[in-house]
Amino acid sequence: AGTGRITGRGVLTGVADPSYLTVHPDGRTLYAVSEREDGAVTAVRLSDRTVLGSRSTGTAAPCHLSVHPGGRWLLSAAYGSGSVAVHPVEASGAIGERTGLVTHSAPPPGPGQQGPHAHQVVTAPDGGHVLAVDLGTDTVYTYRLDDRAGTLTEVARARTRPGAGPRHLTFHPGGRHAYLANELDNTVAVCGYDPDTGRLTVGEAQSTGTESGTNHPAQFLVTADGAYAFLANRGHNSLTRYAVEAGGARLRLLGTVPAGGDFPRQIAFSPDGALLFAAHQRSGTVAVFHVSGEDGGLRPAGEPFASPVAVCALPL
Repeated sequence: AGTGRITGRGVLTGVADPSYLTVHPDGRTLYAVSEREDGAVTAVRLSDRTVLGSRSTGTAAPCHLSVHPGGRWLLSAAYGSGSVAVHPVEASGAIGERTGLVTHSAPPPGPGQQGPHAHQVVTAPDGGHVLAVDLGTDTVYTYRLDDRAGTLTEVARARTRPGAGPRHLTFHPGGRHAYLANELDNTVAVCGYDPDTGRLTVGEAQSTGTESGTNHPAQFLVTADGAYAFLANRGHNSLTRYAVEAGGARLRLLGTVPAGGDFPRQIAFSPDGALLFAAHQRSGTVAVFHVSGEDGGLRPAGEPFASPVAVCALPL
């Protein structure tokens, strides 16, 4: 936690093609999504690294998952089928059979897209709404989760500009704004959020600071105090830093720093926010940075950690 140095402590096998990880709110169970045509979610007990079992999502190529804050439901987003699945979480942390499924059949796919591609599913800070980001339809869908039945009901949609390819949404701690990374047109957008209705309003496209060349923004992070935001750039292989202003309503571009590897697919803070981890898919490394509490500046913390096809780092 002080130096940012990562030391390998073993490899867990038996989880097929894990492309995203999350942990239960009680910290005892790890969940992984298997990004295969026949998608699945797997639970792992952290105390002894026991695999508690897997469940089929009934979706194609799920790429993201999250646990509802109440700890009773596991949500997963599937890129291949453009759908979101809900599974119950048992008292042991194990996963039950799927209870809910929605597929993004409308609006029609955006320019160059053949169908929907759900890329992320996340619960808003108010806890009352679940939002799914779909790259294929250029839409963020808002759902209400039935906490008894484990089903989703759509309550709102927010469209980006055509061809934006929204990928990842991160909320400001204040709960009334969020930041959207648009993978296909290399932009970001500040969004307004109404916790009463769950309605998201997408703002104007803004620069990622990567200038010319091919770049695909991947993931946003916002510091716990809401003062700074960071964006991972695949292609430019950098991390963009923004100052967050006007109570979350505005991003001011501060610049970029090298990400320390090739194709940073996902980034994450350490629990205390003092370190930032970047998982690099193509270089097979996890780079670590010290995060300045004064200006949000990033400083490399030693040599990157080698990990084959590193697509997600989850600091615990």
